Amino acid sequence: MRRLGSNLRTARIRRKLTIREVAEKIGTGPRPVSDAEKGKPSTGVAVYVALLWTYRLLNRLDDVADPALDKEGLALALDREPVRARRSNLLDDDF
Repeated sequence: MRRLGSNLRTARIRRKLTIREVAEKIGTGPRPVSDAEKGKPSTGVAVYVALLWTYRLLNRLDDVADPALDKEGLALALDREPVRARRSNLLDDDF
């Protein structure tokens, strides 16, 4: 969290924005922005996401929890797949 906070601070400074300006943009007070930049775990995830959106860095979250990139989840799903297919019990009334 500290690293993310440090990165957010760097992004803000590079954009020549004050904490107060960023806070106004995301609809909060300066305190949550400052806490996020310090990497405080008590800061809500909404603040972090809002800051990423403000700095146009949100597109990088596309890969977070992407089922296609979840190697462990994919492996577990393969283990649970049936070995053989079941026959459908539906009646075929197509003559």
